[in-house]
Amino acid sequence: MATYLEFEKPIVELEKKLQEWVALSESSEIDVNDEVKILRKKLDSTMKKIYKHLTPWQRVQFARHPNRPYTLDYIERIFTDFMEFHGDRNYRDDAAIVGGFAKLDGKPVMVIGTQKGRETKENVFRNFGCPHPEGYRKALRLMKLADQAKAPIICFIDTPGAFPGIASEERHIGEAIAVNLREMFDLSIPVLAIVIGEGGSGGALGIGIGNRIILMENAYYSVITPEGCAAILWDDRAYTEQAASALKLTATDLQELKIIDDVVTEPLGGAHKDYDAAAQFLKANIAKHLAELGKLSGEELKEDRYNKFRSIGFFNEG
Repeated sequence: MATYLEFEKPIVELEKKLQEWVALSESSEIDVNDEVKILRKKLDSTMKKIYKHLTPWQRVQFARHPNRPYTLDYIERIFTDFMEFHGDRNYRDDAAIVGGFAKLDGKPVMVIGTQKGRETKENVFRNFGCPHPEGYRKALRLMKLADQAKAPIICFIDTPGAFPGIASEERHIGEAIAVNLREMFDLSIPVLAIVIGEGGSGGALGIGIGNRIILMENAYYSVITPEGCAAILWDDRAYTEQAASALKLTATDLQELKIIDDVVTEPLGGAHKDYDAAAQFLKANIAKHLAELGKLSGEELKEDRYNKFRSIGFFNEG
């Protein structure tokens, strides 16, 4: 069943009217072709007007859309021969992070990503895409395997943040993320970090130290969620929309600030409207960046990654 957001109501109403006119045309001898053409033209212009001028908060809502493709949806459509690995060899397997070797156009790669669920049962199993420490330790184990195999790493990020519960703190979530940050800088292979939905806080950074940081058009990447920001700065979540604008978390803002390197176009209306088309756009982008990074040596890749993050932000004295 299709799920629509509040700002999509004008589109829903036009689609309903169009369906009614088409049904009338099919069930009677009345010629309504002209009316149908007018409605289709109006629907197309309304969709472009709404989807091409989304506010930051509307893009956050799109990034969280329950029908949006997740990591495993992209893996199924972009890669072949995916072999999922489990466990961190220390505590347990964390289903909020999936990963394993796969092939991209016949070439081996390591694919790692945060995974959400759609149904209640799956969401509980995936912990709503919020990894525990063992998830990040599993990811690092796979990254080191990829480094040994000289296989590029592709990380799909879609999480509001790492799990902040007591059990997570007891198993040292901060330390697990910090170790990943340190170790990812030392990888001698190309690393792509792609935000496909939500890119929240340290939960995103834990698998996000890439030579290239890439965002899907309707994804967001931020130090905190808009709700969290509103609660801290205004002590009132009613300011969530204002916080979303202040955080500069959209792909356009982040590219202007030189925090991300590229933006992947989505089908009109969002990636959830056409999984296959979204996957093809993303696959082309991945292939482009891997081709560029494939020309660099291991030491050059390390230096490239280091310089990239050192150049984010600057201190302006006075």
